[in-house]
This record gives sequence, structure tokens and C-alpha cells, in this order.
Amino acid sequence: MNASELRDKTPDQLRDQLVQLKKEAFNLRFQQATGQMENTARMRTVRRDVARIKTVLNEKAASAAATE
Repeated sequence: MNASELRDKTPDQLRDQLVQLKKEAFNLRFQQATGQMENTARMRTVRRDVARIKTVLNEKAASAAATE
């Protein structure tokens, strides 16, 4: 997932995706704590995807505030 793909989505779609990623991050942390994690690199990608979505949401909010 890259930022240009995210900018094409609506804020509602981004919030839904953010919720899904946060749930996945929780599950990954749980797997790590119990020693069942297979793909440790997935935690990093999920964390970065969450940051990308938050950044795009903030950009959209700032541009909406600037046009008002």
C-alpha cells in the first residue's frame, strides 16, 4: 500500500481500513506474546500502514479546513 492509493480513497474508507489494521496489529502483538508469530516483518508493515493512513487523513482534514 502506498500513499497515492490512499489519497484516492474517501475518509470513511480510510477510517475503516485503519480499524482493520489496528485489529491486525493487536492480533500480531498477541501472537508475539504467546510465541506463535510466524512473520515478524508483518508487524512493521502494519505499523507503517497505520502511520500512512493517519497522515493521509490529517492531510485531507487540513485541506478541508483550509477551503472553509
